[in-house]
Parts: sequence; C-alpha cells; structure tokens
Amino acid sequence: MTREPRIAVVGGGMAGARFAERYGALGGHGSVTVYGAEPRAPYNRVLLADVLTGRYDAESIALPLGGAEPRPGCEVLAFDPEARTLGLADGTVEPWDELVLATGSNPVLPPVRGLRRPDGQGLAEGVHTLRTLEDCGRLAEEAVGAKRAVVIGGGVLGVSAARALAALGVRTEIVHQGPHLVERQLDHEAAAVLRERLLALGVECYPGNRARAVHGGMGGPPAGGWGRVGAVELANGYRLDCDLVVLACGTRPRTALAYGAGLPVGTGVLVDDGLATAAPHVSAIGDCAEHRGIVHGLAGPAWEQADVLARRLSGADPDARYTGSRPRARLSTGDLEYAAFGAVDETLDPGLDVLRITDATRGSYKKLVLRGDRLVGAILLGDLATVDALAGAWESDGPLGGHPLHLITRGVLR
Repeated sequence: MTREPRIAVVGGGMAGARFAERYGALGGHGSVTVYGAEPRAPYNRVLLADVLTGRYDAESIALPLGGAEPRPGCEVLAFDPEARTLGLADGTVEPWDELVLATGSNPVLPPVRGLRRPDGQGLAEGVHTLRTLEDCGRLAEEAVGAKRAVVIGGGVLGVSAARALAALGVRTEIVHQGPHLVERQLDHEAAAVLRERLLALGVECYPGNRARAVHGGMGGPPAGGWGRVGAVELANGYRLDCDLVVLACGTRPRTALAYGAGLPVGTGVLVDDGLATAAPHVSAIGDCAEHRGIVHGLAGPAWEQADVLARRLSGADPDARYTGSRPRARLSTGDLEYAAFGAVDETLDPGLDVLRITDATRGSYKKLVLRGDRLVGAILLGDLATVDALAGAWESDGPLGGHPLHLITRGVLR
C-alpha cells in the first residue's frame, strides 16, 4: 500500500496557515503539521494593532488550519533535504515527504544607538517591536503607565502602531526617515491628509527625520548603561522625550534555515513559478520567498502563493503556477483607513492622467491614475466606500464605462 504523504509546514504565520487551510479544503491527502516557534497557534498578524487597542482579543484573530495539526512552541532549527527530516529545538527529529518553508520575516532594527541592552541580550527597557502577540502583550502592559511614545518608522505598521497608542491615551510621535508617511503606497498629497488625520487623533509626525540614538531618563541609560528609555535623539540633535519606543522599520526575510540547508538564497529563498526551491520536495511561500527577484512582504501575495502551492501539492491543479501579484495596500482600523494599489505616481509616465478629489472638511483624499480609459492605479484615504469597485476595475484592466468621476463619487461602473 502507498503511504499517505507527510507535509511539514515550517512557520506558524499567515502564509503557513493559509496553505494548511487550503490544502485541506482542496481534499489533499495525508497529514499536514504546522510547526511554529511562537507559543500560540497561527493568527492574523495584520490585526495586532487592533489587539493592542482592545478592539480584538487574541483568540478572535486565530486562523483556521483546515484539519492540520498545529505544533506551537516547536521551533525548527535545521532540516535535511536529502534525508527529509526536521531537527527540532527539543532535540527530536521529524520526517517529512513535502516541506513548505513559511518562516516569514524578522523586524529590522535600525542603526540607532542605545536600542539594545549593553550586553546585547535583547532590547533596552521601554523599546519594543510589534511583530507577535507576545510583543503586543508587553507593549499593552507598558502603555498603561506611559505618557509619551515615539514610533520610529512611518510606514503601514508605524502608522497603525501610533494610532493604537494614541487610542490608549499615550501622546505619540512618529519619526520617519522618508519624505512623507507611507511613501511606498501614498503620494505627497495623500500623506499630508493622513498626517492631519493623525494629528487630530493625537499623533504628531516628523517625516524627513532620522533617529540617531535612544537615551535614558536625564541623559543616562540605556545608551550609557542599564535603565529605561527617556528620549529619542534625532540626527539634527533635537530630542523627543518619551517612556516608550516602538520600532517599525520594516522586515527582513528569515532565510537562515534555508541557507543552512544549502538552498539558494538572495533577499529571500529563491523559488520558481511552482513556488519550488532548488531542493526536491521543498517549497517556500510568504515573506521568506523570493520570486522573480521580488519579496513582497505583504499578506495578500503570501496568501496567493499559499493558494497556488496548495492547488499544486493537493493534486487539485498539479500544474498550478504563480506568476506574480498585484498587491493592494490597505489600512482599516477604527477611524483611520486608506487603500492604494497600482501605479500611483503619475510623474513616472507622461502618458498618464490624474483625477484627484480632496475634501479637507472630511479629511478624505481620492486619486485615480488613468491611461486613456483604463484605471492603472488609485489612492483612497478616509472613505473606502468605492474601493471594491475601483479594485475590480483595476484588476480587470478593461475600459471604464462612463466618466471616471463615478468611480470615486458613487462607485458606479457602467
């Protein structure tokens, strides 16, 4: 008799959970085991800022696994592609027939003095990342007694974290090295509206500024020894007093496991259109995977990759291929929301036209980027009522019916 396949998913994040759920839903045979280093089963990491504010609890953001066996708190230290085994942190060795690397990414720590303890063992007291539920729990505890916080990084995560801290009553400031907030998805005008909305929520922003050092209270620790954070020093010498610092400077793919097994690694683990690595029966998806020179680092593309791999390995579509993603950026958290997708910088192509509406009273901004009668990009901030209609028009890449103004005033496609 043919033995049922054993599928090991290394990484208990959103990509690994999505693969497990879809594999089960597609009727894949055999057993699927999801190994996660965190003490919790997979959850929706996108909602961490809302967990911080109390909008959701930890249990409500859990992700379905489609019958797969979760192994939380079970870190994988190595794998052998030839023997098809995993080496776990507790010393045990587990066999597998198909291996899915979904190891995700680590927060990037910026080159700022004083972030770490003098012995290098962890971050200084009062300095946090926001990548896991454990991070969220520690930050929530310290936010109770905090008065001022500085968020280093003004991308999607930084804005979400700052808004959450402000909702908890902590006066918060964002220091961002880029020219404006969320510069990868928003243009200057949208970022200006976003900055005003944040200011109304109690968040001040300093774009075009770089954090140089973290200092303790009265200029002492942590940069000079043990103690709690007391200020963030900017490159121009100005200091922002604080008792909390949140690092939101992006992420870096976790590739050490793949590299140690001899797999080709660039920025991420190199995969082909089948999401397969150079080693037989080893695939990679999500934040750790590099496909055609691109590491997306977003939930949408990670799930698209997981869906393709689930179709291929389950046998539902053995020839399933991933040819890339057209990711959307979206933030929808309480009183702050925006969405952006496609080509939003019309200055890069003289053949593009722009339709823009700004409502200062309502704090909203809408922009369509058009090539003839086709939508090639859009930004919505403060009002997402028409986002689904816009996204559908963009993804279909077909001609728009009627005047494009309908797309951002009523969402009517004719």
